[in-house]
Amino acid sequence: MKKVLVILGPNLNMVGIREKGVYGNETSDSINEQILSYAKENEFECEIYQSNHEGDLIDKIHSARDNFDAVIINAGALTHYSYALRDAIACIDVPFVEVHMSNIHSREEFRHISVIAPVCKGQIAGFGKFSYFLAFDALKEMI
Repeated sequence: MKKVLVILGPNLNMVGIREKGVYGNETSDSINEQILSYAKENEFECEIYQSNHEGDLIDKIHSARDNFDAVIINAGALTHYSYALRDAIACIDVPFVEVHMSNIHSREEFRHISVIAPVCKGQIAGFGKFSYFLAFDALKEMI
């Protein structure tokens, strides 16, 4: 069974509480349960890791090198300015899929640029929690 790490960045633990007009009412815990269920249904072993701390996210990315076949990453706001995350992703020889629940291209201008996109296999944005499911579907074809 292929192992996939789902990394969730800053403030994603507050989904269902913050900006309900953007992220909806469903809690992060509920969405995480559905991600784990979808992964299992599609024959993936899955771990979800969330942190509000950039260094912790980098350490987790580094650990993926020998422990996971692929990574799905929603780096939150770090997507737009964290060259440190970008460099960590570039260090690891496993496919990364960048995911966003909201359509970052229809939001504030600063969200339109992803510094991590060039080191990811692809980007999925704007489909709410289904963005994660679509990432697993893509990984089925990649790994």
